[in-house]
Amino acid sequence: MSRNEGSLVQPSMASLKTAGTMVLVAAISLLLPLVIGFASAKLSPTTSLQGAVLAAILFPAFLLALLRPKLLIAYTLLIWAVAPELRRIADWMEGVYHPVSLLSLAPLLTGATLAIPVLREIHQTQKSSNRIILLFAVALGYGALIGLAKNGMGSVYDLANYIVPLLLIPFFAVTRFGPKDIDRLLYAFANIAVLVAVYGIVQYLTVPPWDAFWMNHADMISIGTPYPLEIRVFSTLNSPGPAATFLVFALVPMILEKKWQGALRWVGVLLVVICLLTTLVRAAWLVLLVMLLVYIASSPGKGKWKTLLQLSFVAAALFFIVPKLPGAEGLVARMETLTSVQEDHSYNERLSLWQNMLPMVAANPVGQGIGSVGQGTKIGNGGELGEYGNMDNGFIALLLTFGALGALFFFTALGAVAKQIMVRVTNKDHLQPYARLSLAAWTGAVVSLISDNGFPGMKGYLIWMLIGLGLSAREITQSRKKGTPHAAIERKITSH
Repeated sequence: MSRNEGSLVQPSMASLKTAGTMVLVAAISLLLPLVIGFASAKLSPTTSLQGAVLAAILFPAFLLALLRPKLLIAYTLLIWAVAPELRRIADWMEGVYHPVSLLSLAPLLTGATLAIPVLREIHQTQKSSNRIILLFAVALGYGALIGLAKNGMGSVYDLANYIVPLLLIPFFAVTRFGPKDIDRLLYAFANIAVLVAVYGIVQYLTVPPWDAFWMNHADMISIGTPYPLEIRVFSTLNSPGPAATFLVFALVPMILEKKWQGALRWVGVLLVVICLLTTLVRAAWLVLLVMLLVYIASSPGKGKWKTLLQLSFVAAALFFIVPKLPGAEGLVARMETLTSVQEDHSYNERLSLWQNMLPMVAANPVGQGIGSVGQGTKIGNGGELGEYGNMDNGFIALLLTFGALGALFFFTALGAVAKQIMVRVTNKDHLQPYARLSLAAWTGAVVSLISDNGFPGMKGYLIWMLIGLGLSAREITQSRKKGTPHAAIERKITSH
């Protein structure tokens, strides 16, 4: 009798949960247009337009967070990729360049909806995940306190850029991804990267008017001039660096496994590689090489030869294709500087930065706080980057931001993540490829600190996504009993 009662309680609880979710969705659907209309009447036309576009972007994210959390990651990736382009088009249509725009918040606010499934299932997080979250929380809490005292509101924006990517740690801890779920996400990631690459190639050959408008007003002399073949491609992102980062983190899975290549297969791989070349970001090639080598080195013997064969295919194709591209002379000349690093201007500037900044960091062990480095310095500074707005060394940026104590907790958390990854890599099962991809992403993130601090913002989102996928991989079996809640199935598997 009690067994039958238990079987009846579970479906009823599941149906109540579903009904509650539907009521919440209906309430949001009814109230959101009223809120948007009221706010639009009180705001300027420019802010009203930006707010309407922002609301249109956020509404699908809320629905996915409530109903299909696993699809939320792919949607957020899309928003990270296209939001800067939407902002440029909006400015161009209005005929006014806005150094600070509401649309800049679109990726962060979309990513913040990850908190909905996290808070709903937070009781499922394991002790190992809680330890990592706590270590990062201490570092961010310390940096935020110093930042609020020294940097004002800039620290709030910068703190959000750290927190939103880190939400992926508890998200993957409570949302179990099976192999098919991970494969679908990486497949979608590849397709988004191909779209970014195709637009980047078009941008390189034609320079659309909205992109030229932005280049003329943003005063970024390092990205070339707004003429065909004279531009450093930034595609739909906001500069060549983020564009190259997005392409690299998608390209690694695309090269390694056929099932992660996207709809266009090897044609898509070549398109992404060609677009990556036009960004002229050499540090991205270093990260790409490191990630590929780590994955290959941790692969079984047969897997090594298969991956090396695929790399040889890509290299051979590039050898024949790149010299025939328009503007190939500039691309080849840029890549040749990798063989003469000591004569390279950018390398010497980074070396000088390390020599000049290290004594200053040592003399200020407390740190400058969150908001002192990077894009957050624009807040409260008239839209202009502050003193440390451009920091071409991630180690210096972290030490300057968190000081000695905060950086200790931050790097300890990174070490705890690496320990978890290695446990998964040493398990010789069919889930190991996801763990190796996670290890490659972790290593690439640490190596890339020689050029920038990639943990806040879009790059941080990509890093924690690939790491989280490897740590969350589970073989999820479907129950044959009707009415068995999915969460209950996952908890049962996790307990074993």
